[in-house]
Amino acid sequence: MSQATYELKAEARERVGKGSSRELRRNGLIPAVIYGDKQAPISIALNTNEVTKRIHAGGFMTTIATIELDGKKIKVLPKDYQLDPVRDFTMHVDFLRVSGNTQVTVEVPVHFLNEDKSGVKVGGVLNVVRHGVEVHCPADNIPEAINVDLSGKKIGDSIHISDVKLPKGVTPVIADRDFTIATIVAPAGGVTEEEAAEE
Repeated sequence: MSQATYELKAEARERVGKGSSRELRRNGLIPAVIYGDKQAPISIALNTNEVTKRIHAGGFMTTIATIELDGKKIKVLPKDYQLDPVRDFTMHVDFLRVSGNTQVTVEVPVHFLNEDKSGVKVGGVLNVVRHGVEVHCPADNIPEAINVDLSGKKIGDSIHISDVKLPKGVTPVIADRDFTIATIVAPAGGVTEEEAAEE
């Protein structure tokens, strides 16, 4: 799990709607909402620079944050954010309130390990089918990445979700089939006899 939790200071938003949102953005703030955990949604405003920095740092959607509002601390997980299509600045963020037993659905990036111990070393090409996998997991135990070990995989092999050891409590959203994450394929020109012998 990404342990790099962080805090954001927020102020309550009295007025909602397009006019007040535009005014907030002019003042360097982003409108946001906190919902979930069987409580009423709270409309808040956050510092634009702080949020943008967090989004560009990576792992924004899989890292739990603490929002400080009127002296209270609320644990949240970002669920969605909107960027201005032209100017690429953050327009709005939705946060899900999380507690110890909250289950969340998040997309976790896939990392491939030990390419040098697989068919890739002898000229095979790693064909990545999924760069991320959507999983159900406890909000306080979101994996930073799903690591796929390629050791011993040969040209022509496929790597399925069943080949991957997922952390405890983490299950793929697609449960009805053993989907492919990647394949190791022969290069476009084929493999030379020498490379095939090495393999």
